Amino acid sequence: MQLVNDLPGALLQVRRALKPDGLMLAALLGGTTLHELREAFVVAETETTGGASPRVAPFADVRELGALLQRAGFALPVADSEIVEVGYQTPLHLIRDLRSMGWANMLVDRRRVPLRRRTLARALEVYQERHSRPDGRVRATFEIVTLTGWAPHDRQQKPLRPGSAASRLADALGTSEQPAGEKPGET
Repeated sequence: MQLVNDLPGALLQVRRALKPDGLMLAALLGGTTLHELREAFVVAETETTGGASPRVAPFADVRELGALLQRAGFALPVADSEIVEVGYQTPLHLIRDLRSMGWANMLVDRRRVPLRRRTLARALEVYQERHSRPDGRVRATFEIVTLTGWAPHDRQQKPLRPGSAASRLADALGTSEQPAGEKPGET
């Protein structure tokens, strides 16, 4: 789903396709994915060409994805993320893996000229310098975002009306309630 051109529209179509009380469960890459590679290309391209072109696709932030679930009309939406760090022998091994998965630069706003050898060499150097692990390998970060949401149904849980609580949070926590902005012991 991270490569869908219209993610809000895709989520809306998924919600519409579900029967009432049906569950949507998805996993996609989130905002911090491949930040090391993105940084290395920006630094290298800025140094070698005087500007930067998008080289690594942007990924949505977990909070943005949660908001998209709400916008699509899912009930009880949840967006959760987990960071996975992978070690590669060199940055070039990472790039080869990405290309073999079909993740070459597909961005519309990219430069239409081939990547210069000098720029690539500098990007690999920057990556190695800044993101090496003690074992000599380089790290690549992948943020896995899990999305869950239910197609609305009348029998689902509903939030209570504000102010309708039958017990106080302070009582449940065994503390005394303090008005906002005051420190304990102030009057």
